[in-house]
Amino acid sequence: MVEFKVVVSDPKTGRAYNVDASGGAAGAIVGKSIGDELEAGSLGLAGYKILITGASDRTGITAKKGLPGAGRKKLLLAGGIGFHPTMEGERRRKTIRSSEITQDFVQINARVTTYGEKTLDELFPKVEGEKKEEKKSAPKARVGKK
Repeated sequence: MVEFKVVVSDPKTGRAYNVDASGGAAGAIVGKSIGDELEAGSLGLAGYKILITGASDRTGITAKKGLPGAGRKKLLLAGGIGFHPTMEGERRRKTIRSSEITQDFVQINARVTTYGEKTLDELFPKVEGEKKEEKKSAPKARVGKK
């Protein structure tokens, strides 16, 4: 059975929402590629359209847009998705996933392109205790010369 965690980002508010997709909803995503737009009605977002912006598999290996086929590939990278060089001119061979969504993926990242009638806040009510209130920090003691 195929199961994904779809992270839907709302560009208007800057918030992200987690949607669990399994069964038919996950089957609708399999075979799509990064950069494809799809109807989000199967995910419980009636009237919404989402754009797939990225993905990662169970080991945390990210998918790269524009890499054809399915599966993993070892590429020589100089930066961008999958590798962030620490020195100027550094290149490294890294394992990257192709852009086609398969059953091996765990997380799919998406962005809303077309909005439905209900807002995302109405579709995903905030759960009490989901995010703790920010604590007011006590003034720090100064350490200095006398």
